[in-house]
Amino acid sequence: MSPKSKPNIKKVVLAYSGGLDTSVIVPWLKENYGCEVVCFCADVGQGDEDLAKLEDKAIKSGANEFVIHDMKEEFVSEYLFPMLKAGAVYEHKYLLGTSVARPLIAKHLVEVARATGADAVAHGATGKGNDQVRFELTVMALDPRLKIIAPWREWEIRSREDALNYAAKHNVPVTATIKSIYSRDSNLWHLSHEGGLLEDPWNEPEEGMFQMSTSPENAPDEGEYVEIEFESGNPVSVNGEKMSPAKIVSTLNAIGGAHGIGRVDLVENRLVGMKSHGVYETPGGAILLYAHRELESLILDRETMHYKQVIAVKYAEITYNGLWFTPLREALDAFVNATQGPVTGVVRLKLYKGNIISAGRKSPFSLYREDFATFGQEDVYDQSHAEGFIRLYGLSMKVRALNGLPVSGLDMPKPDYSKFKRD
Repeated sequence: MSPKSKPNIKKVVLAYSGGLDTSVIVPWLKENYGCEVVCFCADVGQGDEDLAKLEDKAIKSGANEFVIHDMKEEFVSEYLFPMLKAGAVYEHKYLLGTSVARPLIAKHLVEVARATGADAVAHGATGKGNDQVRFELTVMALDPRLKIIAPWREWEIRSREDALNYAAKHNVPVTATIKSIYSRDSNLWHLSHEGGLLEDPWNEPEEGMFQMSTSPENAPDEGEYVEIEFESGNPVSVNGEKMSPAKIVSTLNAIGGAHGIGRVDLVENRLVGMKSHGVYETPGGAILLYAHRELESLILDRETMHYKQVIAVKYAEITYNGLWFTPLREALDAFVNATQGPVTGVVRLKLYKGNIISAGRKSPFSLYREDFATFGQEDVYDQSHAEGFIRLYGLSMKVRALNGLPVSGLDMPKPDYSKFKRD
């Protein structure tokens, strides 16, 4: 974008993490747009970082104001648990840790813009990834009047060295000059790893890369049992202790991580069209997803469960693609919530060297009845009735065979058109 085409901006709210990129964006915005900059930090449980120190760093980088929101409980109760109840997993493996956090961060970005009288927002997502889409679609959905600035699509900075030089020139405080070979994103739900050795999908991830989980080989030789209680699809306690949503996730992260639970190695299809190779650690999420499925298997009827699996794929897709604030997601939530009323009960799991093993499940709304399932009980299920059912169920197959047609339909005989009457 040329300088002449830049919109007139008075105040911008920047999604600020305190890393090199967003630290450099602060003076870049002031230099290129001549605007005030408000740095907004979203606390979504990204770990042991001392977020209290970020305000001083932001101001020293040139920010006019710093705002931080603790969003951990909202993140879990309003984003993670709805996604959990839907059973959403992207491309069979990815539990959507980064994807589902972005609309929440962007929602608060819009709220801070309104509160501070800003007319624009900015983010540090690159022009190659999915996050730019997730941030910007959310802003468009919640306040289309706000202008959006994406420095990575405008500036001349192309490397870490460029960014460090820019930081030095503008007296931006940067403590680290040696970059990890991996690009990471962390929050309460997961830790992702990309880049470095992972750029070649043939390479096995190195053990030193993992931070939330121990390797299955080094996990305890004794399994650990954990009990999770659900009320209408929402986890409410771990091992009999009632906890807040965020506490449940953090507790299961610690328990699962110690047993090597929740590691995923995935080559995924990005929304922007390219494939990427990432490794994810989601110990608590993996346990909760497994437990929720176990409870649903006890409670949901066959047709609802099978159709819900279809919904789960779509829910994961729209979450990954940044379409959280859409009528479709709200409609899917309405369907999912309609199924979750009876999903109440307790699931017991055994964690052992990277494995989650079912060890029991119970619910007051269980559709499983031992007296119905037993082969010796005839009051509810008369086995002689099965003959008529099977005859009707397989009727089309029988007719096909009587007509001498192949099973697959791939080797259909050519019809003899001489036998067909023509008008």
